[in-house]
Order: sequence, then structure tokens, then C-alpha cells
Amino acid sequence: MASSSSCRAWHCLLALFLLSSSAYSQLSPSFYAKSCPTLQLIVRATMIKALLAERRMGASLLRLHFHDCFVQGCDGSILLDDVGSFVGEKTAFPNVDSVRGYEVIDEIKKNVELLCPGIVSCADIAALAARDGTFLLGGPSWSVPLGRRDSTTASLTEANSDLPAPSLSLNLLIKAFDKKQLSPQDLTALSGAHTIGFSQCLNFRDHIYNGTNIDPAFATLRKRTCPAQAPNGDKNLAPFDVQTQLLFDNAYYRNLVAKRGLLNSDQVLFNGGSQDALVRQYVANPALFASDFVTAMIKMGNINPLTGTAGQIRRNCRVVNS
Repeated sequence: MASSSSCRAWHCLLALFLLSSSAYSQLSPSFYAKSCPTLQLIVRATMIKALLAERRMGASLLRLHFHDCFVQGCDGSILLDDVGSFVGEKTAFPNVDSVRGYEVIDEIKKNVELLCPGIVSCADIAALAARDGTFLLGGPSWSVPLGRRDSTTASLTEANSDLPAPSLSLNLLIKAFDKKQLSPQDLTALSGAHTIGFSQCLNFRDHIYNGTNIDPAFATLRKRTCPAQAPNGDKNLAPFDVQTQLLFDNAYYRNLVAKRGLLNSDQVLFNGGSQDALVRQYVANPALFASDFVTAMIKMGNINPLTGTAGQIRRNCRVVNS
């Protein structure tokens, strides 16, 4: 009887595991292998064109994917425009005049639709664009699990509440990522995306004028284009990494050790807290950073995806199908 009970208990645990991982099991890198075999070539070619026009776009589309996944999951909800009474996420404080690259997603979608009409979701296109943007700027590549479907809803409220603010402490960042089932290691690895791209003055003003964990010379440099008095210069841009601002490498972590993190939410990863040792590991071992970044990106890309018959495949990424 004891053996029989143990067996039944084991089956219960297995069933719970399968239920909890069912969404992930429906995502597969080969999801479109038969229905749209040229998908990845189309995305890569369009991304090459976009980066040749503006190299910074790689960082922008990586950020767009992150902002999509943290609100309702990776469902393309960030791509929806405000239309009539429908309110999307583009005007949320973390997104408005900040998230960019929508036109590139539109271009990829248009090119995909020519060969595979009604097959590929906008959410999957965003995930592939983020991967290709990373790779084309010198970062790692990975097999993106695919099969997400597009949301018919968006949440301005969740975008304002769940996207981590640049002023957050380490403890609050860890809580924000834990809410999405991402670990402190995932937080530190994903933050390495700030090895590329730029941020607006309004996001780092308080850190450079009032921060106590910042290199004085670096603060002085950033103050040149970020006036103390808001809203003067609010939209002025500064690179996260001065030396290799559009090359995906591990310089972000070297900057943290030197107290040259642009945002407060960057520098708190190396400020006498729980992530200091990992930051040092990423400084010493760029291959470890690349590996952990890939693992965290795949994990992030699996936040509450719509699969099966949920949602829809939008014909236009900006509006719900009528």
C-alpha cells in the first residue's frame, strides 16, 4: 500500500508539473518550420536593413520585447495603438516617448505577411527581432521558442505599475522581477542589455545629481547634457556605455564596478548588495554573462504567453482584428 500511495503522489506531482509548464511546452523553435519556413530569414534580413539605417534600433527592439513581456506576458500588447475607446500601453509613463521601433515591427510583419499570411504572431516577431538585434550588435544568438499568439487586450495600468522604474532599489527590483517569476540572477543578467543603447536625462537626472554611489567624474560628464532643473533637457540622451555604446559586450558590468552605472537601477546591482559577486563574475567571464543572458531571455520570453486558441494572429500589429 505504501508503494501504491507513493506512486499516486508521484503522479500528482508530475501532473502539476506538466500543468505548470504546459504553456512552455507549446512553444517551440520549430513552431513555424512547416507553416512559414522562411520566417527567420525574413526577420533577419529586415533587421539588418533597420540596423544599417540606425544601429541603435537593435537596443530599442530588445527593450520593446522586455516592455511587452512585463505587461500581461509576451503577447504583443505593447504594439496596440489607442483606437477609438481602446486604450493601449504606449502612453504609459515607462513607454511614452521612450519605447521605439514600432515601425520596424510593422515592416517585419508586412514582409512576413507577403509569404505567410495570417500565420505568424506579432508577439513572436517581437521576440525574434529582440534576438536578432542582440546578435547583430555582437551579442549571443539563441533558438527562440515560438508559438505565441497576440492579445486582444492591453493594460495601461499594469504598464505603469509593473515595468521597473529607474529609481528602484535593489530589493524592489528583485521583487518586481520575482513577480514575473524571474530570479535575482535573471535580473542581473537581463540588466546587461544596458551594455547597448541610450537613456533619457529624466531617467538618470536624480542619480547623477543626488546619488552617493556614483563616480564624480562620470556624474560631471553626464551633467553636461542633463540640466538639474526639470523639464530642461528631459529627453536628452546619454549612452549606457560610453566606450562601446552600440556593441553588445560585458562593459556594462565593468562600468558598475567603476561606479559608472547610468541609472540608479543599474548601479544598485553593485553597491554592497547581493548581486555584487555575480557582477564581478560577469566582468571576469564574458562567456558566463552571454550564457546567463540567453537563459534569462528565453525565460522572460515565456512569461504568460497566449498559445493554442487563445488570443489571435493579428493582421496588423497595431490593432485587434475586426
